[in-house]
Amino acid sequence: MYCQKCKTLLQLDGSLDHLTPAAFNLLADASTTAQHRGKNHYAPSRRLYSEEQKQIYAEAQEDAQSPIFKRIVAPPQNSLAESTSGQINPAAMSFVMLTESQVIAPHVARDAASQTPTGKNPTRNCINYAKPNEQENLLSHKMETASRLFEVLSSRSDIDHPICVECTELLIDGLEKRLSSATKEKDMYLDFLRNANADFPTDEERQQIQAELNSVQEEEKLALSELERLEAEQGELEKELIALDQEEAELQVVEENFWRERNKFAQTLSDFQNERDSVNLRYDHDARLLERLQRTNVFNDIFNISHDGPFATINGLRLGRLSGYTVEWPEINAAWGQICLLLATCAEKLSYTFQGYRLNPIGSTSTIERFEVPSPSASRTGSEGASKTKPTTLPLYYSSDLPLSIGFLHRNFDAAMTALLECIRQLSKHVERTIIKEGDGVKVPYAVDKDKINNVSIKLGSFGGDESWTKACKFTLTCCKFLLACASNVNPARRSGG
Repeated sequence: MYCQKCKTLLQLDGSLDHLTPAAFNLLADASTTAQHRGKNHYAPSRRLYSEEQKQIYAEAQEDAQSPIFKRIVAPPQNSLAESTSGQINPAAMSFVMLTESQVIAPHVARDAASQTPTGKNPTRNCINYAKPNEQENLLSHKMETASRLFEVLSSRSDIDHPICVECTELLIDGLEKRLSSATKEKDMYLDFLRNANADFPTDEERQQIQAELNSVQEEEKLALSELERLEAEQGELEKELIALDQEEAELQVVEENFWRERNKFAQTLSDFQNERDSVNLRYDHDARLLERLQRTNVFNDIFNISHDGPFATINGLRLGRLSGYTVEWPEINAAWGQICLLLATCAEKLSYTFQGYRLNPIGSTSTIERFEVPSPSASRTGSEGASKTKPTTLPLYYSSDLPLSIGFLHRNFDAAMTALLECIRQLSKHVERTIIKEGDGVKVPYAVDKDKINNVSIKLGSFGGDESWTKACKFTLTCCKFLLACASNVNPARRSGG
C-alpha cells in the first residue's frame, strides 16, 4: 500500500496481519465511540447559545458527510521515519498496534495450531504451512481487511489513511498548532465570559443607558429632519443648476455666433488693411517717382552748358577762338545753332514772343529774322507798304576763312549775334517781370546793352580781339543757362497767367 499524502510505498505493521474479525469490529466501534464522545467532552456550566441554534447545529451534524477538500501538509525536511537504530518506530505509525492477532479463517487457525510444535509461537510462519489456494485467500482477506480498516478510519476523520511516518509527524505538528490556537481561543472566550459576567450592568446603569439611547434617538430624528430639509434644498439647487446649464448652453451659442462674426469682421478688416497698405505703398512709390520726375530737368539733358578750359561749351561744342587754341568754324556755328534753339525753346515754354525778331534754329546754319519797326509818320498815314516790309535775315554762322580783321566780311554775322543778345535781353526782362519775385535777390547774371554784354562787345574784330569775343561768348552762355533754369522751374498755371 502507498501513503495517501506522499505516495510512498508503506510496510504495514505485523499486528494487522493477525487482525481477527472481533478485533476489527472492536476497532471500528471504538473509532465511532471516540468520535461521538469527542463531540460532547466539554459542557460549559453556562449555556452559550440558544436552544434554536443547538437544534440547527444538531441537524447539520446529523447530515454531515465526508469532507470534499482535505488539508495536504508538506513533510518537514528534518523529520525521520525511522529511529536511530534503523528500525521502524511502531509508536510513530499512524495505525494501532495489535498483538498476537491474525486475520485467518477458524479452521486454518486450528490446522496451523495442531501442526505447530509445542512451546513455539502459534502465529509464526502460519502462512507457510497453508496450501497455495488457502494462502491466496488469506492474503486477499488480509488486504481487504486492511483496506476496509483504513477506509473506516478515513471516513471517521479528515485524514486519508494510510500515511507514512513523515506525513504523520507533519500531521501531528499541525494538530498541535491547531490545539494551541484552539486553547488560546478558548482562554480568550473564557476571559470574555468572565469579564461579561463581572460587568453585568445594574438598574441605574440600565436607566442611564436608556436615557442616552433616548437622547441619541431624538438627535437621530433631528438629524433626519435636517437631512430631509437639506435634500429638499438640494432638489431646488439641482433645478436651479439645470436652469443655469440651459442658460450657459444658450450663452455658448451666442458666444459662438459672436466669435464667428468677430472672425469674419477681423478677416474683412485684415483684407481692407492689406488693400490700404498696398494702396499706400503704391502712393508712396508714385509720389517718390513724381518727385524724382519733378526734380528731373530735361532742359539740362538737352542743353548741357559747361566749359572746356577757357571756352564755354554747349553739348560739348566750344564757343570762341584764341590764338593758342584752334577751334573750327563748323563747331562754333553748331554751338550758335544750339544757343538759338535754347532761346526759342525757353520763349515757347514761357509763352513769350520776341519783339521785332524771329529765331530760326537750323543747326549750323541757323538764322534770325529782323523786322523793321514802322515809323510813327508811316503809321499815321496808314500806308500799306510799311506794314508789308520784308524782314531782314541775319545768318548766325560764319563760313569764310578770311581773317577777322576784314570787317565788311562778317558784318552780317555781327548783326546776328547782336540780334541774339537783344532776344536774350527781352526774354530776361520778361522773366524778371513774371517769374522772379521782388526781394528774392535773383536777377540776370550779366546786363545786355545793344552789342555789349557785361560791357564786353560780341562783335568780331572788336577791341581786344579773340580773347574779348571769347569772353563775350562765355557771358552769353551764362545768361542762357539762367534763362533755361527759369523756364524749367515755371509751372503751367504761372505760364498761363503770364
